[in-house]
Amino acid sequence: MQTVKLNNGVEMPVLGLGTYKATDPGECRQAVIDALELGYRLIDTAQIYHNEEYVGEAIAASGVPRDEIFITTKVWPDRFGDARSSVEESMRKLRTDYLDLVLLHWPYGDTYAAYRALEEMYEEGTVRAIGVSNYNSDRLIDLVHFNKVVPAVNQVETNLTEQRVADHVWMERLGVCHQGYMPFGQGRMDEIFGDPALLGIASKYGKTPRQVTLRFQIQSGVCVIPKSVHRDRIKSNMEVFDFSLTEEEISVLRGFDRHHPLTGDPETPERTIKITGFTL
Repeated sequence: MQTVKLNNGVEMPVLGLGTYKATDPGECRQAVIDALELGYRLIDTAQIYHNEEYVGEAIAASGVPRDEIFITTKVWPDRFGDARSSVEESMRKLRTDYLDLVLLHWPYGDTYAAYRALEEMYEEGTVRAIGVSNYNSDRLIDLVHFNKVVPAVNQVETNLTEQRVADHVWMERLGVCHQGYMPFGQGRMDEIFGDPALLGIASKYGKTPRQVTLRFQIQSGVCVIPKSVHRDRIKSNMEVFDFSLTEEEISVLRGFDRHHPLTGDPETPERTIKITGFTL
């Protein structure tokens, strides 16, 4: 599996298995076992996904040594006030005594207290790398300026219609790895996968439009965590390292960018996130 070196020297796979909405115990366990059997070595979860226990059980049952697996989880904002105990709870559920990457899930609430707790755990070696998720450039710059440890990763929605090009430039400047979630738009980009230009590129390489989408992101310097609970799709999502897109093809795919996240823009008033105890 191809890896990227994070800003602290830790190697992270450029492609992993996302587990958002994988809440059925058996389905989630089997997806993780299938992914590890097929060669995946990064599993992404979060407290709010309510599946850390299933992921931990699957990893334990997989037979793959723990030190070969990169486990990411995230702290939800209503636990920012006790981030350390929250991460320790995640470790218990995941059946591990250390985590490879822990992210603050959203830039809301007491983010500085939470991030400093992660810094402490990073310095202690309990967490190999720390970072953030859903941080726009201004929030990311502010966090870097006022804290000791530069986030290793910023995980944000990234797909053909929201390529995050400007944010990516800032991440590169700051030395933060750009990791994209929702690469297929969760079913809201199906019409794009039928676009003649994209179909033409896919046909040239004997690939699917989704595989071309993943390859485009990887060649653009974005790590990807496509989610699936179906073995054939999990396998297909991994088969993106045996071809390379040309500069002309990359330029065509750049033209799909609409600069609008499918999850909604967190900077606009209509963006509402409900968190236990408060609404933003």
